[in-house]
Amino acid sequence: MATGPNKIRLSTNPTDDAIAALQIGDIVYLDGTIYTAREGVYMRVIEDGVDLPLDLPAVSAANFHCSPAATQHDDGSFVLGAVTATASFRFSKWIGRWLAASGAKLIIGKGGMSPEDYRDHFVPNGAIYLTTVGYGTGALLGRGVKQVRELHWKKELGLAQAMWVIEVENFGPFIVESDAAGNSLFERENAKIAAKLEAAYEGTKPAVLKRFGETDDRKDEMI
Repeated sequence: MATGPNKIRLSTNPTDDAIAALQIGDIVYLDGTIYTAREGVYMRVIEDGVDLPLDLPAVSAANFHCSPAATQHDDGSFVLGAVTATASFRFSKWIGRWLAASGAKLIIGKGGMSPEDYRDHFVPNGAIYLTTVGYGTGALLGRGVKQVRELHWKKELGLAQAMWVIEVENFGPFIVESDAAGNSLFERENAKIAAKLEAAYEGTKPAVLKRFGETDDRKDEMI
């Protein structure tokens, strides 16, 4: 009898054994401290050579690709509602150097990164990718936020690109998209779908309108 995917509570500073035990498709909830870092932070640290403003990975080994729906009051206090993931593939050019510089073990975002990124960069650094969807889950994820601990580079990068340090508990759900061996859930499932795509269209007429105005080749179907 099927029991569904494993549900796991995972520290934001996971041990190597905890990382190795994760399987693609597992559902993960996080406890500890996460930080947001995306292109603004990556460029500042990797390209401009600016020192990290906190001790990574001691403070956290979990990098969330996110723009929090948050504000900071004049007295320094924060109001944080939703935390909505942004697409990670856009950060591929920096990810190998970032993993090495930050010691991150968990990269969290939406849409995943390429299988080549997992095998070339994540695996050598002992890291995995956790995925969620961008729209509709921000408020749900927000329930797992305990408090904003710190905010770095607000003036230099603005609220969306700044480095937010956030304490979380039972923060999720996230899906294990890449595991310690570099296997990809998206790659595996897309291969299954692609193998049956012709059968799904068998007997139907060609599309009247070309897809995206460029092609009506069914092999170009977006999955």
